[in-house]
Amino acid sequence: MVFESVMNNKFILNFMKYRYLLYELVKKTIKLDNRRSFLGMFWIFLSPLLYTIVLTIVFSAFLGKGTDNYPVFVLTGRLVFDFFASGTKGSLTSIFKAGIIKRVYVPKYIYPLSVVLGNYVTFLMSLIVLVLLVIVTGVVLTWQIVYVIIPFILLFFLTLGIGLTLSTVMVFFRDIKQLWGVFTTLLMWCSAIFYPADIVPAKYRIIFDINPIFQIVDMIRKSVIYGQAYSLHQVFFVLGISIFFLILGIVLLYKYQDKFLLYI
Repeated sequence: MVFESVMNNKFILNFMKYRYLLYELVKKTIKLDNRRSFLGMFWIFLSPLLYTIVLTIVFSAFLGKGTDNYPVFVLTGRLVFDFFASGTKGSLTSIFKAGIIKRVYVPKYIYPLSVVLGNYVTFLMSLIVLVLLVIVTGVVLTWQIVYVIIPFILLFFLTLGIGLTLSTVMVFFRDIKQLWGVFTTLLMWCSAIFYPADIVPAKYRIIFDINPIFQIVDMIRKSVIYGQAYSLHQVFFVLGISIFFLILGIVLLYKYQDKFLLYI
């Protein structure tokens, strides 16, 4: 019932009413991380490039041995995971830190949505570095590259769904911030960001099978680096998890939003 009410015309009209606020919040999110740095927005491109160079130097002779186009391999995983981590972490505290929530009515979903959208714009901008690296390293692209758009879309909705869920939970359970930090660190090591999954013993492969971030990274790598088609199983698996968290996040948000002021 709650989810159906969200999808009616009233919701759409309400969204249109606050679209300018959403736009301003998205701009704020994009500028926030680099507002006092000397290089400013240039860090969007420099940070992943430096990270890739360091990991390539340190790990290519060990974990990356035998991996084709290791710099592109690393950067692909890095960009995907960074967006997911920053998007969910920012969403987690978005409602709790929204001072305006106490003074004027604003749809609560605007806050986590703006954080995810802002980080997604940054993510798309940083793909310029990936494109340049693909050209420099001589990756041979095939027509399979057109399918890279699907994991990109899935990544956005997965992050948004988890972000919506965390934003509500954070209002009532503050410890979730520390727990989520630990979880994302563990998730990074279990997502084959800088090592190929095939070096992991077969009995531990289930870690990758149930990890949607690894599945997204793997789909992008297959499309960009290897010119291979990823499986529909991967698509539907990540899609199912994304839909689950989107529904869960929306339901929790609309069920408990009236109680937010008592806890913020």
